[in-house]
Amino acid sequence: MTKYEKIAAVIRERIMSGEYPENTLLPNQTDFVKEFNVSRMTINKAINLLMMEGLVYSQRGAGTYVLHSEPDRSSTLATDYSGLTKAMKNRNIRSTALLFNVNFPSETVQEKLKIEAHMPVYEIIRLRFVDEEPFVIEHTFMPTDLVPNLTTGIIEQSIYSYLEELGIEFAGAHRSIRADKPSELDMKHLECLPDDPVLEVEQVVYLKNSRPIEYSKSRNRYDKKEYTVLDVIH
Repeated sequence: MTKYEKIAAVIRERIMSGEYPENTLLPNQTDFVKEFNVSRMTINKAINLLMMEGLVYSQRGAGTYVLHSEPDRSSTLATDYSGLTKAMKNRNIRSTALLFNVNFPSETVQEKLKIEAHMPVYEIIRLRFVDEEPFVIEHTFMPTDLVPNLTTGIIEQSIYSYLEELGIEFAGAHRSIRADKPSELDMKHLECLPDDPVLEVEQVVYLKNSRPIEYSKSRNRYDKKEYTVLDVIH
């Protein structure tokens, strides 16, 4: 995560917690420069990120106003892979395990996780709820040697919180986002209609030693999830 993304995360948390209330001005950029000990350009990138998320609005000569403390729809930065629980920690998140097995990997999973056929993986399918509404179906594969002692109790809470407790550090992720037609599983658990589009997010998450720790596909209701791409000039 870059410096401006980390700063944006701090400011975002302050907005969500009410420390920076709606319809009030954020501290000026000079104050943020002093607080975070970074350049004005870095602060400007952080503010631009929050603007793209619809949380703030900046007007030349007037400052930056807080627009929303709680977005109507979940908007996630396309480069973020910290997991649903952390991304929406001010919401009620609940998960139900639809499948939790240990299997030998298919050729596709071997390729994505850079493992051999004899190396077992967890296969996990979770239905995740936000504020008691069905939100996303996550189909995940993880090498058992990298994620020891995974249990149903853990996967029905937050896998990423568990990984952080183990001291696991992530380097980044490769993510593909595409539209798809709903599957039988989508229609059953996400309450999709046959003609409703589904947002599928396929990703591989890497450790700092470049080894993949997760290969997953997430199936999102079209009216519940969106991804934001920030394109700034460095």
